[in-house]
Amino acid sequence: MKIGPIIAAINKHNISADNTIQFRLVHTGQHYNANLSDSFFKDLNIPEPDANLEVGSGSHASQTSSIMIKFEKELLENPSDLVLVVGDVNSTMAATLVAKKMNIKVAHVEAGLRSFDMAMPEEINRLVTDVLADYFFTTTKEAGKNLEKLAAKKDHIFFVGNTMIDSLQANLLHLMIPEVFKKNGIKEKDYFLLTLHRPSNVDNLEKLDDMLRFLAKLANGKKIIFPVHPRTQLKLGNLPGLPNNIIFTDPLPYLEFIYLVKNAMAVVTDSGGIQEETTYLKVPCLTLRENTERPETITIGSNVLLGFDKTLIMEAFENVLSGNWKKSLVPELWDGRAAERIVEILANKL
Repeated sequence: MKIGPIIAAINKHNISADNTIQFRLVHTGQHYNANLSDSFFKDLNIPEPDANLEVGSGSHASQTSSIMIKFEKELLENPSDLVLVVGDVNSTMAATLVAKKMNIKVAHVEAGLRSFDMAMPEEINRLVTDVLADYFFTTTKEAGKNLEKLAAKKDHIFFVGNTMIDSLQANLLHLMIPEVFKKNGIKEKDYFLLTLHRPSNVDNLEKLDDMLRFLAKLANGKKIIFPVHPRTQLKLGNLPGLPNNIIFTDPLPYLEFIYLVKNAMAVVTDSGGIQEETTYLKVPCLTLRENTERPETITIGSNVLLGFDKTLIMEAFENVLSGNWKKSLVPELWDGRAAERIVEILANKL
């Protein structure tokens, strides 16, 4: 969702520009489930990767090291002037480390986000990447301030907007109704959407069981559609007799999943990106985390931060069901043109 618009903007730039940008797309294979990876390339019109490192799953250490070994080989065989990394996953950090040790410049898309929670693997990835990177493309002005505290050069920080929103905006007319929606006779704005994958929410079986039963009760008879992340799927097999108003489904392709986000009464999640998508779509978002690296989704967006405080969660569900949700706005520069700005800077400033 983050790289697709950038590739499209590079291709558009190259049609008429003298200073064309040549690139190779490297897929590390960190996300390898067919619905979580392959379908995204198809749905977002991303070309086949020039290289797929096929690292697969594993512990943070084994996955990071595997990416580093294979990405170093990739760069030795295909030297580069700049490595552009996106987001906050292990691939982001690993590719950055390799590039910097090879004296290659790094640009970080979605730089400067901070949850200030060092128990989150993503927070460590963000910090390491931002300490080492040379250029920074930010989704908000607040992210730029975080980078300045790390002593990043002000003239290397570029507030460009959010490429996630570029993807979302470009595909709103192409959304697809998922089979789970039709099969269960669900109507628009008459269901909740649930996503959970963070270790703090899914690793403790007793907590996960309690959470699901509590949410099912609060839904007041409404269906809860739960596309199950592969990490969470492993846990659910050990939880018998779950409420029947929770509909479990496999991970969904991008166009089907965004259809569910757009048409939900509310989304209950622990995801970072979904907080952004719901804010743009002005869909109530109930975030089951103690912190967020996307504070703008709370201060001006449709998101609320609840942790697992049952009183707060209960109040949030009551507000959704009564239609009494807060008014929300779309953050500055979340206008579908972030990738264009990035490519203009790549071509004419870097």
